[in-house]
Amino acid sequence: MSTWGALTIIAICGAITVALRAFPFVVFRGREVPAWVEYLGSVLPIAVMSALVVFMVRHVSPTSVGSVAPTVIALAVTIGVHLWKRNTSLSVIVGTLTYMVCVQAIFV
Repeated sequence: MSTWGALTIIAICGAITVALRAFPFVVFRGREVPAWVEYLGSVLPIAVMSALVVFMVRHVSPTSVGSVAPTVIALAVTIGVHLWKRNTSLSVIVGTLTYMVCVQAIFV
């Protein structure tokens, strides 16, 4: 793929992302947000985080310490940071970095 092709794909993806982020503000401008949208806003973050946890642990082999330990450590750090700071982005970033350090440097 050429550089221009890659840049075109990135620009299209960026434009679609911006449009999707702006969509609710355009649709609900000056109107009350329906109850079902409020409900989805409250349950979807938990559902997405649960799906990410299931995705993370689905290939963990319980017989391999090198597989279980990084996952358990990263999961514990993620939960701890989230309970401490109540910031989803921070807890995901710190948990991911913890997992990467464990896999790349500690449990090689």
